[in-house]
Amino acid sequence: MFNIVLVEPEIPHNAGAAGRLALATDSTLHLVKPLGFSLEDKHVRRTGLDYWQDVKLKVWESYDEFCAANADGRMWFLSTKAKQSPWTAEFQPGDFLVFGRETKGLPESVVFAAGDQALRIPMAPGGTRSLNLSTAVAIVLYEAARQQDPGW
Repeated sequence: MFNIVLVEPEIPHNAGAAGRLALATDSTLHLVKPLGFSLEDKHVRRTGLDYWQDVKLKVWESYDEFCAANADGRMWFLSTKAKQSPWTAEFQPGDFLVFGRETKGLPESVVFAAGDQALRIPMAPGGTRSLNLSTAVAIVLYEAARQQDPGW
């Protein structure tokens, strides 16, 4: 249904959880290298449980390679630096939901170049500065799926 993109993910648990989310929503998980872990890591497999082998997974050598191969795709870039909310976005099947690495997020140049395609998950002021990566993926992915009314 959608494409979940993790750019340079660092924590295997998040990749495993994103894989389960991809499987639960008939989405594809894209991992953009460098990865902060091995895909053989027991933590990736443990988080994905016995589902990991069923995940539609694409691994890219670099962000440039990913962009070149998916130049015609509609991209949404998630960042705490964005202004728009996912609640205002009109998602379409096949859209790419692009998330940055856990410690730094996406580069500001990417976020600012995205304009209205950059989204920020709203959070109460004075709370936390960001959410866990797999939590953020779940929030945005299920909002996008909700808009499609898949009838699950």
